[in-house]
Amino acid sequence: MSTGPAGHVARSTVGPNSETTRRTPLRTFLYTDDGVTIDSVYNPGAAVYNASRPPSVDLAFVIAHGFTGDVDRPHVRRIAEAFVQYGAVVTFSFRGHGRSGGRSTVGDREVLDLAAAVAWARQLGHARVATVGFSMGGSVVLRHAALYGAGEMERAGRGQEHDGRTEARTDAVVSVSAPARWYYRGTAPMRRLHWLVTRPEGRLVGRYGFGTRIHHREWDPVPLSPVEAVPRIAPTPLLIVHGDRDGYFPVDHPLMLAEAAGDHGELWLEPGMGHAEHAAADGLLARIGDWAVGAAG
Repeated sequence: MSTGPAGHVARSTVGPNSETTRRTPLRTFLYTDDGVTIDSVYNPGAAVYNASRPPSVDLAFVIAHGFTGDVDRPHVRRIAEAFVQYGAVVTFSFRGHGRSGGRSTVGDREVLDLAAAVAWARQLGHARVATVGFSMGGSVVLRHAALYGAGEMERAGRGQEHDGRTEARTDAVVSVSAPARWYYRGTAPMRRLHWLVTRPEGRLVGRYGFGTRIHHREWDPVPLSPVEAVPRIAPTPLLIVHGDRDGYFPVDHPLMLAEAAGDHGELWLEPGMGHAEHAAADGLLARIGDWAVGAAG
């Protein structure tokens, strides 16, 4: 599925820095570097709704949903409603999901989708962006932070140049319920997911049962794995969140990610928590919001 590294980010159909934009919910299609249309929604901070906890005006959360989710699913909207108490929120449907174009590559080219959403948040005037991903989206935010973060900019010699990659950089990254390595089949849910992705009949179930169009091609080359990406994220602040009752990825996955992160990463191993958005309690989302406000600079 890979055809090369993630690159520059195409522009949205909405102009940046409008005061109306900053206060009014928006919905538009973004265009990724490889020409895929991404259905995206912007919600401004909720100061008018919650004066006791005014959001950070310059901070935007960009939410990366899990596999088979989309921007209109109730569990994705619940996540958006939680974080809008702390800043503006951009949600979007990954390629192959919902109204977005293309087909899902299950975490590979989705980095381009996230980059387009982050760049849009900055075009709307937000100086700070925190990316928060769940399950597949959790792996995508890790790889995106490695490819577009401050450390990568320094290694590439770009400094503070204003190009597609610096515009799409993240200032803090939160990965919830993410795998550490590819091709994991150690749990029954993951064996079912591999059948869904790799078998023609499984892809039919994905399309008509879950509304997710899955690419039939295997990865070529295999993209950077989450555990390989994590050491490249520094110095961008990193939070890894995982439930000790996750039915998809057992606790060796977050422990591997935390070990790879070293001193620049933080691990929250949540007692009794299951997998991804559905298992993220309101209290946990509030703690993540507080962490992001402090970590994003």
